[in-house]
Amino acid sequence: MSTLLDTVRVLHLEPTDVCQAACPLCARETDVNFNKDKHHYLTVESIKQLLEEKIISQLDKMFMCGNYGDPAANRQSADIFSYFRKINPDIVLGMNTNGGLQNATWWRDVANILNQPQDYAVFSIDGLKDTNHIYRRNVNWDLVMKNAEAFIQAGGSAHWDMLVYEHNEHQVDDCQRLAQEMGFTWFRAKVSKRQSTVDWLTQPKNWSRPEVSTGPVDCFRNNDQSLYLSAQGVLHPCCWLGTGSETINEFDQIQVSWNTNDCNPVCKKTCSTVDNQSNFTNQWQRNVQLC
Repeated sequence: MSTLLDTVRVLHLEPTDVCQAACPLCARETDVNFNKDKHHYLTVESIKQLLEEKIISQLDKMFMCGNYGDPAANRQSADIFSYFRKINPDIVLGMNTNGGLQNATWWRDVANILNQPQDYAVFSIDGLKDTNHIYRRNVNWDLVMKNAEAFIQAGGSAHWDMLVYEHNEHQVDDCQRLAQEMGFTWFRAKVSKRQSTVDWLTQPKNWSRPEVSTGPVDCFRNNDQSLYLSAQGVLHPCCWLGTGSETINEFDQIQVSWNTNDCNPVCKKTCSTVDNQSNFTNQWQRNVQLC
């Protein structure tokens, strides 16, 4: 455990497991062991207890995302960002969000903290007003637009990430144009590798579903020297292992399994390779820098 902490350079932090959305393929909806009624929040004080300052000071990057929650559902997320920046002025800060929580004032405050050249906020927006809610269920489009606009106008670097399905594939170009008009820095679109079990959520006709690799494991965690801190305050090797019981204490044993016939199934599914190409190589089928 100490070795992983001593060498960590990237921290993926889930500040809460609360989210207003009900995206059908999210772990919130598919994980039968997840209890939506038990809410967990990280705070500045809890992070001080979990991570020594020397660990934070050695990080190259900290970003907020998670398996179950949206960072904007935790009102202390801005304070947590400020704390990491105070301890480590050179750290890159980022977050992923559906954009439909909090208000313009909160997002302007976050932009003023995420004010370094490589800082960013990814807004996951899967279409326009008439389609975004089809996958991003319970997300208010108008509020997303207001929040993104506030973040951008306050100087924040916003990225628009889009999942492409049959119901929104005709809008990819329009979404990219809107992103450029609003001042987003990047626009990215892809077809999800997650297998849909929902009848009405169908694959796009003109976008191919990416192949899932099945070869040797090329560990994303090891390549990035990253760790995942869940909203319950548990350190996992990565977010994919964060939905189970595997903590960083079990990582040595997990790595041993990669060279056996009993490879950890999560590692095999997420970090396998074919011809030295992993599931993360060129995963975005459209990836355009807008400004």
